Amino acid sequence: MHSTDIAHARTPEPATGDRRRWFALAIVMTAAFMDLVDVTIVNIAVPSIQRDEGATFSQIQWITAGYALAFAAGLVTGGRLGDIHGRKRVFLVGIGGFTVASALCGLAVNPEMLVASRILQGAMAALMVPQVLSIVHATFPAHERGKVFGLFGAIVGLGAVSGPLLGALLTEGNLFGLEWRPIFLINLPVGVAALVLGSRFITESKAPRALKLDLPGVALVTLALLMLLYPLTRGRELGWPVWGYASMAGALVVFAALVAYERAKGARDGSPLIELSLFRVKSFAAGIAVQTVFGVGLGVFFLVWTLYMQIGLGWSALRAGLTGVPFSVAVSVAAGMSVQQLVPRFGRKVLQAGALVMAAGVLIYLAEAERYGLGITSWQMALPLVVMGAGMGLIVAPLTDAVLSEVPREHAGSASGLINTVQQMGHALGLGLVSVVFFGVIDERLAPAEVGPAFVDGFTHALGWVAAVLGAIFLLMFALPKRPAQHVEGAADAEEAPAAGEKEPELVP
Repeated sequence: MHSTDIAHARTPEPATGDRRRWFALAIVMTAAFMDLVDVTIVNIAVPSIQRDEGATFSQIQWITAGYALAFAAGLVTGGRLGDIHGRKRVFLVGIGGFTVASALCGLAVNPEMLVASRILQGAMAALMVPQVLSIVHATFPAHERGKVFGLFGAIVGLGAVSGPLLGALLTEGNLFGLEWRPIFLINLPVGVAALVLGSRFITESKAPRALKLDLPGVALVTLALLMLLYPLTRGRELGWPVWGYASMAGALVVFAALVAYERAKGARDGSPLIELSLFRVKSFAAGIAVQTVFGVGLGVFFLVWTLYMQIGLGWSALRAGLTGVPFSVAVSVAAGMSVQQLVPRFGRKVLQAGALVMAAGVLIYLAEAERYGLGITSWQMALPLVVMGAGMGLIVAPLTDAVLSEVPREHAGSASGLINTVQQMGHALGLGLVSVVFFGVIDERLAPAEVGPAFVDGFTHALGWVAAVLGAIFLLMFALPKRPAQHVEGAADAEEAPAAGEKEPELVP
């Protein structure tokens, strides 16, 4: 789930009352749903795109990683633009641009145009998504937000369920002979409807003190990620040239320059892209590490899983999509339970249990893939997928809450944007690592009869890496607070009142 820009401040009730408020919620949730579906829907169509467009494996990685990279690089700036120019206005620009980019993806004439359009789509999502929970905070009082976050957990599950299925049905259906293209074109009517209704029902809001944009910071973040990801995705294809290693080492230098620049900018005008003081909060620093590593694990798993089922096992997109339903249902159910029932009672232990349960599911899957080989069936995958989905659901919904719980209120918006950014960076890094942990153990030239066994071996190798990542996440979670502050008695009341010297957000009618 994408955690989004959250501004913890008291907000007056909208003048038009409950009905308008719930309409606004439905519209912003639709936008969040579009973004979630767009990630999963593309994964299931990847083999079809590769076959129809003749895309290389590195282009396939960039169709997914390009979106994640643009999304990660633009998230904090997107949140900042909403604070300065109005969350409603920036949300509408984002959803309009996302719709246009979806049309360009659907009309792409070659893999290069598709990659470029996906990068644009990610950039537009970076304008749209950070406004979602900011709008919720400007629309709902604190005592109602628990219910709203529970709904978001359900939306995550629904997006996870419907994305692969919708992608499979649209790809297999070959509507109007368009092959995979309807997976993008379906965003057009949804985007237009959200644009029209959003302009009518969403209340405008801005930050009480508009911070400045930090474009050099954005440039440094993007450059560092590109220097790291490009050699990872192309390295195997090009024979791991020396410049690739030099570029990855140079990325660390650029990251160091970013930290130095952000520290100086914070001292100069108080509006850095990254609020470095946040990393002195132990739970936040640990949470950022958890989000990054979790993103890496998910990035590796979902792309490799799709390639394994459709290319390795030779399954249709529809069969692959249906096979994933038990996973998606388990995520949805566990996400709802974790936020509303389990975390208020057991706190951090729920997230740690989620990491262990998900790792157990991965290891069961690994054992079954090795045991059954090419003869594995969908129902034999159901058990490990349900276990993995339950573990993931226990983590995704409450994690943002746990990470933010000890962050000073005045930095809550910056912290939320950073959480989302590093998760997407991790996801993009995981997609880049597919070259190493999956394709790295597969020979480049395979006879048709060798493809299946090679992909099964690559899949089990990648699952070992994912299990190790989840073990690392479990250990990192010990640094999270035992119980998020929002669940401590009286926290909701504390959130209702502004902190000393803090202004209420300006509402623009």
